[in-house]
Amino acid sequence: MEASKLILVRHAKSDWDLVVPDIDRPLASRGRRQAPHTGTWLAEQAFDVDLVALSPALRAQETWRLIATQWDMPAPVRTCEELYTFSGASLKRAIAGIAEAGSVLVVGHNPALEDLATQLTGQAVRMVTSAVAVIEYASSDRWLNDGTLQFCGRPGE
Repeated sequence: MEASKLILVRHAKSDWDLVVPDIDRPLASRGRRQAPHTGTWLAEQAFDVDLVALSPALRAQETWRLIATQWDMPAPVRTCEELYTFSGASLKRAIAGIAEAGSVLVVGHNPALEDLATQLTGQAVRMVTSAVAVIEYASSDRWLNDGTLQFCGRPGE
């Protein structure tokens, strides 16, 4: 059996407008420049992804659209309300609930992504905007605390 991967992507840099509800905040111009670099890097890695799961937040949706301009990846894309969370424990439950697929890419938010990656790998993981963490599982017992951190960083840096 091929190793499963959990690929965590933090949304690109978002705009801060106190009048706009958090879920509706768009990407900032810097974020619109960051996300395609992430897409190029993901395409170069040629990951075999079975499902892309997105937070419903506008900045996560926009991040994925810009990534997809650089990465022609045929996996189904699903927006999951449960991924709009800032809790690592809630994110883990949400992923476990949608992760019938072998390898999953999630576009979401901090501090949930950092907390989850740290919990799953036992390593301190820091995810700046547009960062990627790739966690590999050798067995079918994925999404437990036995993942191996293969990569963590912001592509293009």
